[in-house]
Amino acid sequence: MAKHSEQFKRQVVERYLTGSLGYELLGREVGAHPRSIHQWVRLYQMHGEAGLTKKVSVYSVKFKLKVLRHKWKHQLSGFETSIFFNIRNAAIVTCWERWYDAGGVKALGPRPGKIKENAHSQTRVTKPCDRQSQNSRRAPRRVELSSDGECISKKVASLKAGAADAERAAAETAQVITELRQHFPLPHLLNLAGMARSTYYYQRSVAVAGDKYAALKKHIKTIYDAQKGRYGYRRVAAQLRNAGEHVNHKVVQRLMIEMGLKSLVRPKKYRSFKGNVGEAADNLLQRNFQADGINQKWVTDVTEFKVAGQKLFLSPVMDLYNGEIIAFQTHRRPVLELVTKMLRKATRKLGKDDRPILHSDQGWHYRLPAYKLALTKKEIVQSMSRKGNCLDNAPIESFFAVLKTELFHLQKFTSIDELEKAIKKYIRYYNYERIKVKLNGLSPVQYRTQATGT
Repeated sequence: MAKHSEQFKRQVVERYLTGSLGYELLGREVGAHPRSIHQWVRLYQMHGEAGLTKKVSVYSVKFKLKVLRHKWKHQLSGFETSIFFNIRNAAIVTCWERWYDAGGVKALGPRPGKIKENAHSQTRVTKPCDRQSQNSRRAPRRVELSSDGECISKKVASLKAGAADAERAAAETAQVITELRQHFPLPHLLNLAGMARSTYYYQRSVAVAGDKYAALKKHIKTIYDAQKGRYGYRRVAAQLRNAGEHVNHKVVQRLMIEMGLKSLVRPKKYRSFKGNVGEAADNLLQRNFQADGINQKWVTDVTEFKVAGQKLFLSPVMDLYNGEIIAFQTHRRPVLELVTKMLRKATRKLGKDDRPILHSDQGWHYRLPAYKLALTKKEIVQSMSRKGNCLDNAPIESFFAVLKTELFHLQKFTSIDELEKAIKKYIRYYNYERIKVKLNGLSPVQYRTQATGT
């Protein structure tokens, strides 16, 4: 964390909760990193004022094990777990988990000091408690790096891998180092990050110097507002050129991303694919969306709604026999719990001999071992679309289109809670009242009741 007072954190959190700015824009205004603001907000929401007070803790093996068991039981991320237990260093939870996987409970105990050597010097890395034993001025200086030094290094490496270009990676790495300087000596942070001292101070001077694109950003915002959000970066760039500003469209694209501006005509769809997490299942459905009876073929997916700067995610399950939504779950974030709760609700509809195929896309939720294990326990056969091919899951995509056309785009919602209630009401209407031509003019429930008597 950067050197921010508790009063400053409290003011930033209050501005975020009462205002309309996101983490990126607010961070630029107040001079704090967006990730820090995100953590302050979540800690405050979970723990109140205690989440913003300074805290230095030495964690016992018992506590670490309690944290990990809670994480596994509720299938949380390291960040979510750290927020729940008011742990300021979210990366340390992931470290504990890795140590436990490698050496069991014993690996969660005190870790010995490490020896790191390079061409110029030898540095011993010890725990903070070892610092008390330095009674002699002539004794070699020990670095107050805790056992999470490896996690810091990996955090910096992930920033470099995820950045769009080398310059942005260097800027973000310098920001991380600045945030950690109050806890660790600068030379050793630079060593962990693999950054030269001159590069670090250059990036800091660039950050302090100000934004050379300030005037261009103002012009971009003026054009965007004048067109009421209808223009994307290409048409904004063309408008700038028409006004006599010779600027590359890629610069305009980057600046609009930084400013949080994008065309509202075709809002970006939520994508659940986040790389090859786990193994993908075969496409057993092969676009054969016909079913002879209930609980033979199910399809599922996740869609996103935005209201007043907040998001709501919906995960339904549809039975292809009659197009009925047999179960659904909503959540403020696209976490694993969104699909696992939905699955538990759906499996309650299964008969003793039902063994349905459950088809989805290749989203990360559906590739995790916990989700696959839940399917195996209920003897549900998993099927997945080909990557990037939404037509392989057309029925549920069609339902999302109908839902948004007949509900979301026809009404003005002022809050996520209001939308959530409306979705629940609409799905009941969709199942029980809304007739379909292909179901002989019956609603899904009417068609099922007429055909099966249930």
